[in-house]
Amino acid sequence: MIKKLVRLAVIFLLLLLLGGLIYWKTTKRPAPVSSLPPRPAPAEKNPRTAHPSPANPSGDLSAAGPAVKKESAPPAEVFAPRPGETLEYEATVTKLNSTVANLKLTVNEKRPFGAKPSWHFQAFAHTENPYRMVFELDDQFDSYSDARNMTSLQYEMHLNERGQKVDSVQRLLPSVEDPPPDGTSAARVLPGTRDPLGLLQFLRGVDWSKTPEVRSPVYDGRKLYDTRATVSTSATAVTVPAGKFTATKIEIRVFDNGTEMKDAHFFLYLANDTARTPVLMEAVLPVATARVELTRAK
Repeated sequence: MIKKLVRLAVIFLLLLLLGGLIYWKTTKRPAPVSSLPPRPAPAEKNPRTAHPSPANPSGDLSAAGPAVKKESAPPAEVFAPRPGETLEYEATVTKLNSTVANLKLTVNEKRPFGAKPSWHFQAFAHTENPYRMVFELDDQFDSYSDARNMTSLQYEMHLNERGQKVDSVQRLLPSVEDPPPDGTSAARVLPGTRDPLGLLQFLRGVDWSKTPEVRSPVYDGRKLYDTRATVSTSATAVTVPAGKFTATKIEIRVFDNGTEMKDAHFFLYLANDTARTPVLMEAVLPVATARVELTRAK
C-alpha cells in the first residue's frame, strides 16, 4: 500500500502539470506519436537534436476536432512571467504524513525561438527519502512557449525513473504542411496547443473575474488532451509552508478523446496578488489526497 501511494503521489504531482503521465502508463521507452486528428500518425524523428530554430507554428488559439473546442479568448494581458522566478514545492499524501517528492519551477530567459519571442520554462521533480527506495524519480521538463499566448514551440522531457532514462525533445507543429526542422523530432498537434508548463503560465495570466472557463489542448509529450479550467472559488484562504494566502481556486478537468478522466479531481490555487503565484496544486484521488504546496518563492 505504501509503495502504491508513493507512486500515486509522484505521478499525480506530475499529472497536475500533465507531464509524465503517459510514460508511466505505457512502455518503458515509448516513441513520440502524432496527436493531430483525425488520423494519428507516428511523429517524424531524427536521432540528432538541434538547437531551437524556427518552427513556424500558426499560433492560432482555436482548436478543431470532436474532443477539443475553441477556447475562451483571454482578456488583455495583465500578467507576464518574471525572468528568474523560482518556485519550490513539496508533495505530500494525506495517508503518508510526510514529504514524498519536491518540485521546482523556474522561469528562465525570454529570447527568440527562431523568429518568435519565447519563454523558456523548466520543472524539476525528485522523490525524497525514504520513498526513493520504492520509487526513485529524477525528472526534468523544458518548455519553449510563445511569449504572446504560451502555445508550445518545443517540449522536452528528460526522465530518470527507477533507473530507466528517457530523453524526448519534440518540436510541436500544428500544420501537416510544416516540415520539421533539420535534426529534430516533430509532434503534429492542434493549433493553440500548449505543453504542461506553458499551460500553467497561461492560466496565471487569465483574468478569472471576467473569464468563466478556459479550454486548451495540451500535449504531454506523447498524447493530446483537452483541458477545461473553471473558477471554483474566487477567494479562499490557503495555508502552505510558504505562508498564508488568499487565492482563486481553479478546477482543471482533463478529457481524453472527449471522455473525462475521472480518476482524480484537480485544483490549482493562484494567489490573488500581482504575481498570481501558484501556491497549491491538489489532486483528490480515490484513496487519498495529493497536495503540492509552495515552500519558497524567489
